[in-house]
Amino acid sequence: MSGNDFSQITPAFFLQTFILELMHAAEQLGGEYCESLIEHIAKSAGLYFEQTYRDDHQLGAALDHDQYIDLILALKNHIGGHFSLASTDADTITVINSRCPFGERVINFPELCRMTSSVFGGIAARNFGYAKVEIRQAIARRHGGCEVCIHTNREQAADKPGLEYKRSAQRQDKTEIAELHSRIEQQMRKVWWTKAKQQGAKPAPAIVAKSPAMQQVLQQIEVVAPTRATVLINGETGVGKELVARAIHAMSAREHQPFVAINCGAIPENLIESVLFGHEKGAFTGAVEVHQGVFERAEGGTLFLDEVDTLSAAAQIRLLRVLQESEMERVGGKHTLSVDVRIVSATNRNLEQRVEQGLFRMDLFYRLNVVRLWIPPLAQRPEDLPHLVQLILKRLNEKYDKQVQTVSREVMERIRAYPWPGNIRELENILERAVLFCAGSELKQLPLDLKPAQSELTDWAAGKRQLVDAAEQDFLVGQLQSCHGNVKQVAAAMGVSSRAVYAKLKKFGLNPATFK
Repeated sequence: MSGNDFSQITPAFFLQTFILELMHAAEQLGGEYCESLIEHIAKSAGLYFEQTYRDDHQLGAALDHDQYIDLILALKNHIGGHFSLASTDADTITVINSRCPFGERVINFPELCRMTSSVFGGIAARNFGYAKVEIRQAIARRHGGCEVCIHTNREQAADKPGLEYKRSAQRQDKTEIAELHSRIEQQMRKVWWTKAKQQGAKPAPAIVAKSPAMQQVLQQIEVVAPTRATVLINGETGVGKELVARAIHAMSAREHQPFVAINCGAIPENLIESVLFGHEKGAFTGAVEVHQGVFERAEGGTLFLDEVDTLSAAAQIRLLRVLQESEMERVGGKHTLSVDVRIVSATNRNLEQRVEQGLFRMDLFYRLNVVRLWIPPLAQRPEDLPHLVQLILKRLNEKYDKQVQTVSREVMERIRAYPWPGNIRELENILERAVLFCAGSELKQLPLDLKPAQSELTDWAAGKRQLVDAAEQDFLVGQLQSCHGNVKQVAAAMGVSSRAVYAKLKKFGLNPATFK
């Protein structure tokens, strides 16, 4: 379309362009403003569309399921979507979509999926009393299509991810998550802000959790932090495992006691026991005085062991004793010391696999793995990206006395398209280089030279899903054969609920009766 040719501007194209440009402008003003704008538009639009539908059909009472389905499909398709009904029953309505109303550029603004959740959920809650919207697949996440489930039974929806909507105040899980996020952030500032100011250290740590995956991590932190349970944090390098460990410490009763973090993989094997447990004078060549290890320095507080999978066999035995008996000896010592330390460990490897390979003690693994938290990679957290960018820019401005306030649309599109194999650490590094060479208030260049082709990313992701599905289906068939089609026995053998097994059966088109 030429610059002066307006004949091809359809209402759908105008809506797509207007909303996406509005989102970009709001994004530059800050993530919270952008979220508020999405919620406000969704609430107003949902009310308007529902009232228009009622007026057209002369309806006064609450919508029934068929009318609700007719309404949500019509309003999405009229503005450029391609929605259709996949299934419906008394408790759940599932719709699928092959074309987003916001066009392909929705990939740059996955937050807009929340607008669909809010519209669908708000209308359902007003008419059915309750709704939880679960977005299983989304074009914005490069799935190739959308699958949205609207659950209208509170009990049935209890174990489903998504946003809740209620008829009374239309209060969502999002509000409760925001309050939880605020509490955790305040506690982290309380614990570290004063010390950071006094020592000129880094600012108080902050967790960005706008994505559903990270919001689930916040909820897990709230549950596990007040307990004495040991925690094992899994996640790729650079996702922020230490940050989560600090949040657990800040939200615990040990908040006023020490938090000590060490990277086990950065310590030479011949020194790791001394670093952990300390040593007595003369314990080995060079031990000219008594040395307190990190366990003693963390007494009463929290000890964070990063890359715990790298511990030597001897260090694993000593650590196991501390966890079992709450006591230890320094290297070369003869006196037993009592220990009151909470252990939070982390790894970017599969510890179960290392146990099978004989590289990690099984009994130690079970002691460390009382509670496990998984931190998703940045590629699975697209909603967090603009908020992370703003946070990092703010810190870099303070560090280098710069005034970089925003990033251009092109830069943000590149940030969203890049897979970030190094996660947040890589994002910080790239932005730091860019800010150093930025002369104005808007970042217009980004030194990203390794951006893989989108087709390669899509092919790789699709191939990975196919391999996982194939392995999962083979395993399920094997269990069905072993249990002669008894779903309860299959569920027990797999360590999941019967409902989860039925979901897998439906996914792979398997009938348990054929295995009896």
